[in-house]
Amino acid sequence: MRLLPDTRGLPRTFWFLWAGTLVNRLGGFVAPFLAIYLTNVRGLPVERAGLIVSLVGFGSVASGPVGGALADRLGRRRAMAISSALGGSAMLALSVARSPLAIAAAAFALGGCADLYRPAVQAMIADVVPDADRQRAYGLLHWVVNVGFSVSIVVAGLVAGESFGLLFVGDAATTFLFGAIVWRFVPETRPAPAHAEVHAKAGGFLRPYRDRAFMAFVGASLLVGIVFMQGNVTLPVDMRAHGVSPALFGGLMAMNGVMIVLIQPFAGPFVQRFARGHVLAVSALLTGVGFGLFGLAGPGSPVIPLYVLSIAIWTLGEIAMAPVGPAVVAQLAPPALRGSYQGAYQLTWGASSFLAPALGSLVMGRFGSGALWGACVVAGVVAALGFMVVLAPRPSRLPREAVERARAHGRPY
Repeated sequence: MRLLPDTRGLPRTFWFLWAGTLVNRLGGFVAPFLAIYLTNVRGLPVERAGLIVSLVGFGSVASGPVGGALADRLGRRRAMAISSALGGSAMLALSVARSPLAIAAAAFALGGCADLYRPAVQAMIADVVPDADRQRAYGLLHWVVNVGFSVSIVVAGLVAGESFGLLFVGDAATTFLFGAIVWRFVPETRPAPAHAEVHAKAGGFLRPYRDRAFMAFVGASLLVGIVFMQGNVTLPVDMRAHGVSPALFGGLMAMNGVMIVLIQPFAGPFVQRFARGHVLAVSALLTGVGFGLFGLAGPGSPVIPLYVLSIAIWTLGEIAMAPVGPAVVAQLAPPALRGSYQGAYQLTWGASSFLAPALGSLVMGRFGSGALWGACVVAGVVAALGFMVVLAPRPSRLPREAVERARAHGRPY
């Protein structure tokens, strides 16, 4: 049994991306406290503050396709540098905006610019890491994102008590530093030649959206994302209705980050044994069932142990899905369009962050929390079936070199 994560064989470029991501996430100060800043510092009513926070998510919907196109057209390195420059600038603009219109515009720009780098990072990992090691690489990246977030939210809580302005400056500074690390230490990895004629031959930037099998995979991922995002909106409301205090809610939700930090680095070798479609199907079921268990909470039931069990179950689903999802995208994408495919996949998470609050609140408000958590189970089952069908072992769907690598390593698809 390994006592340390398996980091063998991953290239130097990956580790610079890993370190840059850690720096960026260590400075993720603003997002968790944005609503508090808008209401307490800028004096906006709660309804308007909520709308502005939603605009950040709405902006991130477009960041996936645009960032993917930039990664394929301009190169991974340039796309990450552009995202860093624009994202940090948007953060500073939001800190000095005063009128509601200016704040809303800056919030939308922040959502659209700050996440432009994500498809480029995922595509670059696919460029430099062999297929047999990609799940492990994506898992380590997901792990460091959660490590950074866990530290940043504690630091942000301390800093916010002194100055909200420092939160914005610190967040922007680490965003700029991420871009500097990439520009100084990370070489361009876009497959050459990756010019206009290559994109045209590959089907152009719209190719992912015309790829029916891939879009079915994206649709199943969107269902999982909508279920998962209930943890940000409807879950705290439902827990509050069952007598859970904000402090206890924070402690319960901290389980998610703690489990990821402790388990994610070691989950890769175990997950690697199974076909990717099967792993994603189990992940969807765990997510749906985990959230569905919240529906069992009621008078006389052991609420806290039930919540602990529920969070543990859907966190295991997240741990399984996080490295496998982008690995599947890298497997299905033509090399010249890896950024565009990863951007289309990122679209699912931006869309789910935008759709989940509205859909979850609507179902809960009209039909009750029991109907919402039951719908989560149904969504998880439908997504699992979708993954099983779309990612059934059919080598004809995959690039020939991917099939040959899989066979050489004895790994199922």
